[in-house]
Amino acid sequence: METYGYARVSAADQNLQRQMLAMSELAIPESHIYSDKQSGKDFERSAFQALLEKVRKGDLIYVLSIDRLGRNYNEIQEYWRVLTKERGADIAVIDMPLLDTRLNKDLMGTFIADLVLQILSFVAHSERDNIKRRQADGIAAARARGIHMGRPATRLPKNFMELAKRWESRKLTTTELMRQTGLTETTLYRRLREHKIVRKK
Repeated sequence: METYGYARVSAADQNLQRQMLAMSELAIPESHIYSDKQSGKDFERSAFQALLEKVRKGDLIYVLSIDRLGRNYNEIQEYWRVLTKERGADIAVIDMPLLDTRLNKDLMGTFIADLVLQILSFVAHSERDNIKRRQADGIAAARARGIHMGRPATRLPKNFMELAKRWESRKLTTTELMRQTGLTETTLYRRLREHKIVRKK
């Protein structure tokens, strides 16, 4: 029997430290700890897929909390099923000792574990939805107060219009205009459109 750990954060700028510390306290070998840092839009999870390939019947997988297995109720339930039923592995959730498939493998124990899993998966899903809703509400409220969200707008040089007019009359190349304004091509063309400046043919 091998023991593994799996850790995940939902964005690259989040910190895995708490999850990794919990794994180290369980004396899981570093080579047996798989971790992913991925955004919500990109959920391929290469480390998790590698873990799925590695796990064999009787192995044990630790996760800090149930929501590390997936982003929503259906994913959590599906990956729990794949690991425990298809791969025949055990899962232990560190933050929720009741969710440890090594315990109480009789019918009643399995029923209780499945029930707890469904409840916690639903709670994790609901909390994720609530966080997204609060973020959307906060952004909408900030915009209503006139607060700009996202990247700050690129400031134009004072002589932008003069340079743009020279570009418009073909006295300046696009490359030279980009160099003198310090703007990327995408931003440059957006600003030219905003000022209704179209290059003469």
